[in-house]
Amino acid sequence: MKSLDAPAKINLALAVGPLRPDGKHEVVTLLERIDLADRISLEPGLALDVAGFPEDTLVRDALLALAALAGVDPHWSVEIDKQIPVAAGLGGGSSDAAAALRLANETLPSPLSPERLHEVAAGLGADVPFFLTTGTQLGTGDGTTLEPVELPRDYSVLLMLPDGATKPSTADVYAAFTGQPGFDERRRRLLDALEVRDLAALPPNDLASSPLAKDLLDAGAFRADVSGAGPTVYGLFADPERASAARERFSAGCATWLAAPAW
Repeated sequence: MKSLDAPAKINLALAVGPLRPDGKHEVVTLLERIDLADRISLEPGLALDVAGFPEDTLVRDALLALAALAGVDPHWSVEIDKQIPVAAGLGGGSSDAAAALRLANETLPSPLSPERLHEVAAGLGADVPFFLTTGTQLGTGDGTTLEPVELPRDYSVLLMLPDGATKPSTADVYAAFTGQPGFDERRRRLLDALEVRDLAALPPNDLASSPLAKDLLDAGAFRADVSGAGPTVYGLFADPERASAARERFSAGCATWLAAPAW
């Protein structure tokens, strides 16, 4: 049985625009992996069996899609070791699906090319193709058009998930998003911040917000925001000791994790 880490992600920025002809929103987002990760293990099996996380649907859907495109039966046995909080805006399900795709593709008599694998991933959700790449990525279009970007990565990440916080599915959050004027201006702000490699200058998340972001800035973070559709809030700290102190300060009432950018 072969295994891969399936890292979480944070959206360092997320600007959401109008609906596209395909019914999806135009987005510009900056995606970064962090070293909080699930573990996906896979081997050939007699049938498709996904164990370890009963709520999974995306890994199963990913392997069914891969098998259909490759013209094989979906005979894989998968084990999910879940560490990333569920429905938290950290992309755990998408990352699990991407890891399963990579592992299963290696077992095929004729593995799919990276381009074909990207097509499978894009059909599963906007975040899945990101997890087939490495490094920081700028996502545009519906989020699946990806471009690597070079940015500072020498910071600590404090994640905070308020106790009892829940959210609808990401699809429902986008469906409820009515938009706001000024998308072109926010997109320019985002791209201008990338030009000068200044994470602190990135615009706030259009899709979700939290008063905890200001609390993290007050505690010494140079950037704080909600990741994706939430509800997890992250703070970026240049000083790991200040990140640890902030974690202690906010641990009452929140589940917290300290992390760092990961490849």
